[in-house]
Amino acid sequence: MSRGTVVAKRYARALFDLASEQDAVASTENELKLVADAIEANADLRVFLSAPNITLDKKIALLRSTFGDNVSQIVLNTVSLLVERGRETEIPAVLDAYMSVAGGVLGRADALVTSAKPLTSEQSDEIAAQFAAVIGKKVRVIGEVDESLIGGITVRIGDTLYDGSLRGKLNRLSKELQTSQ
Repeated sequence: MSRGTVVAKRYARALFDLASEQDAVASTENELKLVADAIEANADLRVFLSAPNITLDKKIALLRSTFGDNVSQIVLNTVSLLVERGRETEIPAVLDAYMSVAGGVLGRADALVTSAKPLTSEQSDEIAAQFAAVIGKKVRVIGEVDESLIGGITVRIGDTLYDGSLRGKLNRLSKELQTSQ
């Protein structure tokens, strides 16, 4: 396990504990996702937060002015602490770890569903229901498009990959034909 993963899990667990005390687990996840997405989408913000020549006070002030009205104090404090400790690149990993911890406690699993075309809400609901029956947890579908799949879907829940894509089927058929010769 990489060091970054261990660090992210520690921060995520601490944030989850605070959010649980305040009965704000779901909103904390949404707020942390908002911050992580904003930092990921804005290259200037990433450079600013990681620049060694910019004082910590300026970085924290920017975070507070940018996110202060949109996120809770515990999310803002967690992100500020990550920046203070030079771990601003860990924010997406903390979000992933938080979602995992929250999902485990709340009996929910995230399914990354990759398809050749965007899923309709009906398709997402059907996939969620089918995999909920398989794993015994409530499933939240996170859709992703990969046109190279040609057709079908792949579903990743945790470390398990369910490959029902046409590309995957063709690859398996090719391997079978090669080993039977």
